[in-house]
Amino acid sequence: MATLEHPRPEGLLHNPAFSQVVAAAGTRTIYTAGQVSIDERGALVGAGDLAAQTAQVMRNVGLALAAAGATYADIVKITTYVVAYKPAHRAIIGQARAPFFPKGTPPASTLVGVTALALPEWLIEIEAVAVVD
Repeated sequence: MATLEHPRPEGLLHNPAFSQVVAAAGTRTIYTAGQVSIDERGALVGAGDLAAQTAQVMRNVGLALAAAGATYADIVKITTYVVAYKPAHRAIIGQARAPFFPKGTPPASTLVGVTALALPEWLIEIEAVAVVD
């Protein structure tokens, strides 16, 4: 596992849902494609349910990372794309995502509201960057 540091920059808000900065030392960087809420057969999981789709997306991120020898603990940065984003969505996404980062040191994170994703039934897409030794 890589060495990850989560400094708390003076003058920036400390938020338990994400880290403002993550410093990583490792020998291998892993980039996942944006993951969406489909199972291994391509079937939608959680139609119309942002929390259910977020959980499935995070499971898919984990599967992608595992294939490259990484885990959620190795993630240094995630980018989340949400269709028709509203401020109330942030709490829903945060609750669904939290169990995947139990140590209290979540990755750096960006959330972007978008008009649409590749298919209309997809509500959320998440991509990750991880660093491992």
